[in-house]
Amino acid sequence: MAGLEAAASAGPEALAAELDAARSRSLGYTDLAEDDLLRQHSPLMSPLVWDLAHIGNYEEIWLLRALTGTPELRPGLDGIYDAFRHSRASRTTLPLLGPAEARGYLADVRARVLDVLAGLDADQLLPGSGQDRRERLLAGALVYGMVIQHEHQHDETMLATLQLRSGPPVLDDPGTGRAGSAGGAGGVVVDDTAEVLVPAGAFTMGTSTDPWAYDNERPAHRVHLPAFHIGRFPVTNRAQLAFIADGGYDDERLWSAEGWAWRCQEGLTAPLFWSRDGDVWTRRRFGRVEPVPLDEPVQHVCWYEAEAHARWAGRRLPTEAEWEKACAHDPVTGRSRHYPWGDTDPTSEHANLGHGQARPVPVGSRPAGASPCGAEQMIGDVWEWTASGFTPYSGFAAFPYREYSEVFYPRSNDPARFRVLRGGSWATHPSAVRSTFRNWDFPIRRQIFAGFRLARDADAS
Repeated sequence: MAGLEAAASAGPEALAAELDAARSRSLGYTDLAEDDLLRQHSPLMSPLVWDLAHIGNYEEIWLLRALTGTPELRPGLDGIYDAFRHSRASRTTLPLLGPAEARGYLADVRARVLDVLAGLDADQLLPGSGQDRRERLLAGALVYGMVIQHEHQHDETMLATLQLRSGPPVLDDPGTGRAGSAGGAGGVVVDDTAEVLVPAGAFTMGTSTDPWAYDNERPAHRVHLPAFHIGRFPVTNRAQLAFIADGGYDDERLWSAEGWAWRCQEGLTAPLFWSRDGDVWTRRRFGRVEPVPLDEPVQHVCWYEAEAHARWAGRRLPTEAEWEKACAHDPVTGRSRHYPWGDTDPTSEHANLGHGQARPVPVGSRPAGASPCGAEQMIGDVWEWTASGFTPYSGFAAFPYREYSEVFYPRSNDPARFRVLRGGSWATHPSAVRSTFRNWDFPIRRQIFAGFRLARDADAS
């Protein structure tokens, strides 16, 4: 039984513990000088103090008002902390709560939320269809899982903001001196270009049973795919350096028209945060400058960069369906797993998640997390760009609100504006990732902790 499912089955006390774990992360990442919280470190991101109060406002809306019908605690906050009303670049102009006010607001909301939770019977949280909206929100603790995941997702967003921050480090570096830094499990060097074969056949994509899956992961449906090869590992920094050395960023033939225009506009020559000093490539990571580790998955590349690298390598990006089949399909049982290794909760042996390392780990470091087809590190380390646009599955139904998924889907016959990413990153909390989890972003996005792996048709050399 995985993560939040175990918490819901155990009842209100276990859910309270999950809420507390998410809050500990949020408060830890914002235990900073007031200027760091108020300042906009990049127009791409909100001030950290906005994220902090937004977390509280979202929790108030769903765990207080939606469940109990109570009025707003602080009228006027909804408009300020509605992510759709104000762009990130403009949020410093809003009358934001100050750091102390934001923390006080979070504490007030949380105290009331815990009172409501304590008054629920465990039976009210059991999975079931439910009759009215409140019953549907409580069934399987869906609304609690949604709020817990939302906070963890914003924690990852705050980490991306802190990566964009200039100045000396403000975060501890748990990745220093980590095991396996020479590559592979226990330092064993692996072939980072290795591929695995995924045989032709049908598999179950998405889910209709996971109570904490978002609406865009539903419903479960059968998909038939021809045989294909997929990278055993995500693409490494070593491979990206070879792409750079071979002139990949300067060869227009490797890029789509949109990608080349973006590359020229931005002057891209390497992943974000990389610099070259003579023959040495370095990267900036949370205020520290260090040599680029060859055996780590490359991160901070956009979809266009991933697409160009794949074309250079004579490969392509996997489709979203191919990625999920390689990640989850068990040909022995015919079912899809919650995680590549099975249905048990992730441990550090399976996957690099939850800021345990503050960076990707070398490829080959997590063989215990391999999927049935032999692909490794499909969960954690880096979000992986896929070839697919973000579109609804057949039978999609928005619940509990349109703004999570539906508003991002293309209209009518328009092309998809967003590309799908899968698998989570080293910064993703285990509660906010699974084999069916779908992330999406603009193809130009580079500040997120994203990389990619390669694929090819089975009959292609």
